[in-house]
Order: sequence, then C-alpha cells, then structure tokens
Amino acid sequence: MKFDLHTHHNRCGHARGGIRDYIEAALERGLQVIGISDHSPYFGEKADQAHPTIAMAKSEFPNYIAEVLRLKEEYQGRIEVLLGIESDFFPEHAELYKSRYEPYPFDYIIGSVHQSDGVSIFNKKRFKGLSEAEKIRQKEIYYELIAQSARSGMFQILGHIDAMKGFYPAFSDIETDAVDKTLKIIGEAGMAIEINTSGKTKDVGGWYPSDSILERALFYGIEVTFGSDAHDPERVGDEWELVAKRLKEIGFGHWVYFSSKQKKTVPLA
Repeated sequence: MKFDLHTHHNRCGHARGGIRDYIEAALERGLQVIGISDHSPYFGEKADQAHPTIAMAKSEFPNYIAEVLRLKEEYQGRIEVLLGIESDFFPEHAELYKSRYEPYPFDYIIGSVHQSDGVSIFNKKRFKGLSEAEKIRQKEIYYELIAQSARSGMFQILGHIDAMKGFYPAFSDIETDAVDKTLKIIGEAGMAIEINTSGKTKDVGGWYPSDSILERALFYGIEVTFGSDAHDPERVGDEWELVAKRLKEIGFGHWVYFSSKQKKTVPLA
C-alpha cells in the first residue's frame, strides 16, 4: 500500500495547485491513501493572514476543512483521502492551537517546528558568523522545541525533524546529545516521525531525517511514516520506493499512517 501524508496546496501562498490536483496526482501514481496537510493559520497572530506567503488565513481554515471532507466523500472507493494539517508549534500558543483543532475530525496532525529562537529554520543567514558554541546552542534550542512538541499531546506525527539542515548542510555535523535525548522523548511519547523527501529541493539534498537519525529512531522504537511535503502535484509520492528500500536496509519492518487518529500499520514489503 502506498500513501503520502504530507501535501500542500495554494491556500498557503507558496504551493501550486488545488487540493483536487494532489488527489488526482496520487491516483495517477498508484497511491491508495493521500493526506492533505496544508500549513495551519498563525492562530497566535492578530491578523487574519499574518504571513500570506507562508500559511493560510484564519478565515480560510473552516473552508479548507470543508473542502477536504467534501473531496474525501467524492473520492470514496477510489482513494482514501485523509484530513490533516501541518501545524506550527509555538509553546506559548499550544493551548490556543489545540482549541482550534479540537472541533474538527482530523485524521492526523503533523507538528513541525519552523521557527527556532525567533528565526525561521530555513533562514540562510542564521548560522553565519556563529561560534561553534553558539551553533551547538542553536541546535539544542531547536531540538528542545521538538521535544516539547512531542510531549504536548497535540500531534500524531512530527514533521521533518532535522530540517534546519535544509540550507545549512553542516548542521548535521554539529555535535550534541540533544538529538538522541529528543528521540528518546519521541519514543516514550509514542509519536511517529516522517521521512520527508522535500530535502531534495533544498541545498542539503536528500531527505529529512538523516540515516543516522533513522537508525537511532529504530533503536528507540519510533514509528515512521512517509511525506513528500509536496508543494507541487508533480512531487506527490516522490521517491516512495527509494525510501521504502532504505528503511528496510536500516532494519525497519513496517511504517504507519493515521486514519481518525488511529495508527494503521503497513508492512515494508
């Protein structure tokens, strides 16, 4: 069974195509399950759409839900359409975000840290001129936020857990035990992490997370899932077979997806 739980569409302001385009792309690529998981609004901001090129407007959130549910019903019997969201994690707004999600029948919520120490993790200048000690501190702040997101109880999946390497490949080489400590917390919390193939669109190339992190995730009994993080319908299911092969080489026997927030196990054939 092929599935992809991480896709975006034009409401977020930086993806191409509508929700139907991603569902049709999934059908063309032989997927049985497609998750729609656009960027959550910035609920902690006063403006309706505080960042128009990053996330949908708060006023669009119910329309997004309604459209996915409508398409879920329309495509029933052809492909399973899952209602998801990729949620930013801001500790100071966690309860607010949780309250916004509770009224809706989400199949899963992906928790992703996109800002750390007040700066985008994809800011190309954030490591420029930093001492080695400060680089370590920045990495530890990032992983502490991921650990907090795992403990929050808000999510089924944690998104791209080493994405800070996107435009700074040397991030992976910064030595700290924060990664291992965070993986242990993720395992204890019963969270899944995604193998996200969108790293190939950044300077780092490849996937999130690195093989070394996946090896430690296996050690801690962490479940894994798949997400292309497609911002273009052409990337739906991107590199599914390669990821499955690599996971088997590492030692995983299965991966998972979520329906009605219930874990579904899929063997790695």
